[in-house]
Amino acid sequence: MNPNLSNSSTQSAPTVLVWDLLVRIFHWSLVGFFSLSYVTGDSGSQVHILSGYTIAGLLGFRLVWGIIGTQHARFSDFVSHPGTILQYLQSIVSGTARRYLGHNPAGGIMILLLLSGLTVTVFTGTMLAGFEGQGPLASSPILQLDEHWIEEVHEVTASILVFAVLLHVSGVIFSSRMHQENLVKAMITGRKKQQEKDHD
Repeated sequence: MNPNLSNSSTQSAPTVLVWDLLVRIFHWSLVGFFSLSYVTGDSGSQVHILSGYTIAGLLGFRLVWGIIGTQHARFSDFVSHPGTILQYLQSIVSGTARRYLGHNPAGGIMILLLLSGLTVTVFTGTMLAGFEGQGPLASSPILQLDEHWIEEVHEVTASILVFAVLLHVSGVIFSSRMHQENLVKAMITGRKKQQEKDHD
């Protein structure tokens, strides 16, 4: 097949709304507030604490929207069996990976890892605020745990999250090149090209 014809058909493919407005607002808000939390982490300032609480609210919303939201926002749409994830990774290596309208299996597990890591980071951060007499855990029995250990978990998890974000961005760039579509733009507009062989 002529690659120019393939590129032309990709460019002219009709678009369909994949990411609803709330998913897009959540995504870019999370990018902003996680970045703010990370750069203010050493200061322990009110900005850092408030950005952490905002992330907690965003995570709460995403949990609910992952259950009752639109098709590609739901966990049921992108949470895959480990075997499916492995098969997808193997198909990437062999160059036969299918294109997904929503998250592909590798992207889906990355989303779960990011959300889980953020939950741990926010919870341990709330505990650290509690040790200082602030926040909803200020008088909680859970504060009997060792503060130094909680701080270590908080910092290590945040660092792992940065690495995971870099992997996520690398995956987005790779998929964009492989399927000849700007996935960053898709998360701004909400729309992606629809092709006959897409996995819904």
